[in-house]
Amino acid sequence: MKKLFATLTLACLWSVISMAQSAAKPVVTVKYVAKNAVRIQYAPRGAQSSLPDWVYVRHDEEPSPDIRATVKGGVVTIREKSGRVVFRATSHQLQAGEATLVFDSPTDESLFGLGQFQDGYSNIRGLSRRLTQVNTQISIPMLLSSKGYGILWNNYGLTDFNPCDQSIRLEKRAGAGQREEVNVTTTEGGKKEIRERHIFQGTITLKESGDYALLLDVGQKMARRHNLVIDGQTVIEMQNLWLPPTTSKIVHLEKGTHTLSAELTRDDQPVVYYRRVTNHTVFRSPVADAVDYTVFVGSPDEIISAYRTLTGPCPEMPSWALGYIHCRERFHSSDEILETANRFRNEGLPVSMLVQDWQYWGKYGWNSMRFDEEFYPAPKALTDSLHRMDMRLMLSVWSKIDKNSEVGRQMQADGYYIPGTDWIDFFNPDAAAAYWKSFSERLVPLGIDAWWQDATEPENDDLVGRRVNRGQWSGEQVRNVYPLLVCKTVYEGLQKLQTSNVKRQSPMILTRCGFPGIQRYGAALWSGDVGNDWETFRRQLTAGLGMQAAGIPWWTYDAGGFFRPGDQYTNPDYIERMLRWIETAVYLPLMRVHGYMSNTEPWNYGPEAQAIIADCLKERYRLLPYIERCAKAVSQQGSTLMRPLVFDFADDPEALQQKYEYMFGPALLISPVTEPGVTTWRTYLPRHAGGWYDYRTGQHYDGGQYVTTPVTRAHIPVFLRAGYEVK
Repeated sequence: MKKLFATLTLACLWSVISMAQSAAKPVVTVKYVAKNAVRIQYAPRGAQSSLPDWVYVRHDEEPSPDIRATVKGGVVTIREKSGRVVFRATSHQLQAGEATLVFDSPTDESLFGLGQFQDGYSNIRGLSRRLTQVNTQISIPMLLSSKGYGILWNNYGLTDFNPCDQSIRLEKRAGAGQREEVNVTTTEGGKKEIRERHIFQGTITLKESGDYALLLDVGQKMARRHNLVIDGQTVIEMQNLWLPPTTSKIVHLEKGTHTLSAELTRDDQPVVYYRRVTNHTVFRSPVADAVDYTVFVGSPDEIISAYRTLTGPCPEMPSWALGYIHCRERFHSSDEILETANRFRNEGLPVSMLVQDWQYWGKYGWNSMRFDEEFYPAPKALTDSLHRMDMRLMLSVWSKIDKNSEVGRQMQADGYYIPGTDWIDFFNPDAAAAYWKSFSERLVPLGIDAWWQDATEPENDDLVGRRVNRGQWSGEQVRNVYPLLVCKTVYEGLQKLQTSNVKRQSPMILTRCGFPGIQRYGAALWSGDVGNDWETFRRQLTAGLGMQAAGIPWWTYDAGGFFRPGDQYTNPDYIERMLRWIETAVYLPLMRVHGYMSNTEPWNYGPEAQAIIADCLKERYRLLPYIERCAKAVSQQGSTLMRPLVFDFADDPEALQQKYEYMFGPALLISPVTEPGVTTWRTYLPRHAGGWYDYRTGQHYDGGQYVTTPVTRAHIPVFLRAGYEVK
């Protein structure tokens, strides 16, 4: 009897263990979330994340999808309605909290998106990227394929796109480096910084020839320079006062040993990661509860529309935000703002909004949500004066607050800061509510029209190694999602005021960072504190197109560059560059000029430049009815205004290779001039049955060919798509 009992006990125990192991083993689940979208999760059965779902606004299952997903042996295959396979995931791995997805990516595929990166790539198939949030880099883990699908990777933390399985740490060469003093912006204001350059070296040995994806990590929170030389050939070169800590490149390397060197700053600890490019694309997140992603099927417009349906539609952008937004670092008083506004009007220069950058708080402390009355004696009178001139005011407000300010002392007493930082913990609902209370009581009654939520990454990647929401979550779990919660707090607060009729406001937020879903909070994004050189200009174009392919429609840059030369007002080379930035900005979703330690008004750059800028501004306002129609389509149809060519010409392989051209709405093809001293410019006109018309001369061209047209300092090539109009 005892032996039988023991046998039964062991059998029961084994059954329990087997059931537990079965429950713990990850399984693939499929949920149709829209007619053309399916969410795939690979996780232990019944597992629940401890994190809220901040990205999706719709969770219902679609009863009659137009696509079909099948799972066999861990392979997920997705077919469109006709039965054609559009997506195939070959591997799902969840090991020790690290999630990895591998899916097919044939050689004739082009991939676009992932947000705003400074590596200069538009087609990112095969490229390695590290998705983190820093000044000038916005990580949006959404891809768009020329093969008719999009994929949204559902993870709030750091994500490696096509992670490299090999690496080499470069060692610093002995000796002193070259020193220089630079002016930089910091979270404490403008500062001077001494930078010292050093040479770092190493070697790698490759077993086979081929195309290799490289990722250079300088080993600091921000970089000052990206530089890599292989066998004496420079393959990476980019300088700015601030750069992301990583950058990427694809190069062809032969089998054998290669010498690497990099000229970087003294305290850098550079590592070069590398992998051979294959016919697979990989997402990997080191902190995860599941392999979790959503696949969308259709044309780019259908994919982005469904993405916005699931993550939130865009509210309508106020019409006054679609004109010209004038900004500089910075206005120093109410008098300066009004003098500038009056001169714009007197000079006949159209403008819709002026922007007050940081430091208006003066003696009250960083972002104290109070104007220093010595320089801004009556902020409400200031906004009233601008409104009488049919102008608006945007104000810079941070999620960082001086702990010695009146607001900061209360925040500190209540434990509302991210520990060890000056950033408010928006993951804590009570902290977010307290931030909004101060914001709504101190700033909203002043009649300010738009809100510039600066440095919402938060700057310096300050979530790493910390805990949030009173210790509930690690910073690594939520590392990339902070900007979404900042904008959520402000937008929803403004919406409640509008609903209660306390203050009528069409919320408009400008912010330096974002995450999927941020479009539903009336947020526009810009490319951060970039330089002004030609290469930087080119990289802002690819960066902006990466944002559009990732579903974020409202974007712009600091036209003219944020960091500018000391002789900017008289330097002819700089003025030529600045004009090309501005001429292109006419055809961006938002048109905005900005510059560090600069008076960016057109009259400061000489009569010729002022006349050209005046024509640019007038062209923007001539196009306003067209832009407003396109803006309505963004909010009502999930459309995109700044359109990578894959949106309209996915079946034209040559169009997909164009890095800098794009459609501005459905009618206009924009061909930015990205080189100095040119009098003609070569443009590829995509295949289109009716051809194209030169927007200025009316000359007709067939599509599917390159054309060379004359350009002057005053304009860039723009072409009208036959069958469309902009009136």
